[in-house]
Amino acid sequence: QYQGLAGRSTSEVLQLYSAHGQQQKLQRSSVVTQLHGAIKKRLKQDLKSLHSFALELSKDFQRQSKTYIYRVLTAVQGIQLQNEAMQMFQIKAFDLEQSLQEVTERYEKEKQKRRALHNSLVELRGNIRVHCRIRPLLPLDTAAEHSISEDRQRDFSEKVAYAADDETVLVKCSRPGHASIHKTFQFERVYSALETQDIVFADVAPLLTSLLDGYNVCIMAYGQTGSGKLYTMLGPQLEENFVFSIEDESELGIIPRATQEVFRLLSEKPPGSYWVEVSVVEVYNNEIFDLLAKDGYGKVFGVKRDVVTTREGKSDVPLLTHE
Repeated sequence: QYQGLAGRSTSEVLQLYSAHGQQQKLQRSSVVTQLHGAIKKRLKQDLKSLHSFALELSKDFQRQSKTYIYRVLTAVQGIQLQNEAMQMFQIKAFDLEQSLQEVTERYEKEKQKRRALHNSLVELRGNIRVHCRIRPLLPLDTAAEHSISEDRQRDFSEKVAYAADDETVLVKCSRPGHASIHKTFQFERVYSALETQDIVFADVAPLLTSLLDGYNVCIMAYGQTGSGKLYTMLGPQLEENFVFSIEDESELGIIPRATQEVFRLLSEKPPGSYWVEVSVVEVYNNEIFDLLAKDGYGKVFGVKRDVVTTREGKSDVPLLTHE
């Protein structure tokens, strides 16, 4: 190209150069125009996509906002309902507390009335009551080789004494050469030979309620040897080792039954409101022995104790063992 310029005049060369520059300028202008159009088209596409994305984002935000607002409103309503329920519960709890307090006060008043009526009844029946129990005929009362039927036993026992009614004992006294004499003795209660341990304890049980109400209670069995004191107070005794049998609970005596009843009554009281202690003494030949005292080896051994009179004039046994 430049070789073709050889031999040309300067003006021709300048014209050619000017024409070439204009051609390149036109080419550049065309490229810029094409590039500008492409960029403009791409920008329009991007703006359109951005606008579509913005619309979708706005719609999604509105949907999520509605969902969250609904959840918030639901939660607020739930909290309001819970607050209302809590207020109702507090009102009911307050009413129940007042009702419980009123019922407790009425119960305490009724309990005081019951206690007063119960102990008044006990006092009306007698602060000191004497009951008489007639024991059945036992094998030791006759020869071992003679067996006695129940009818024969009843006839034989009634020749001496029997219960005329619940308060009267009839004793038939018959001596050779003398006329038969019938003597009657009155008691607050008379138990026939056929009445069970349950019946005897039924008359004792009310005293245990008085005991827990603060009254002193003493139950004493009195009678000659073989009259049934141990059986009435403890239960049947095995002859070979002097151990009391408790296989048949219906045969239990007053002491084990009273113990069970005391702890049953205590189970109805508030926990820890009572403390139970027990001591066991033997009175023999005007001397007192502590049957729960233990020797140096830890074995139960009756220890003699002295009876003293306190300043209040009451009898007391110092150093008595309590369990």
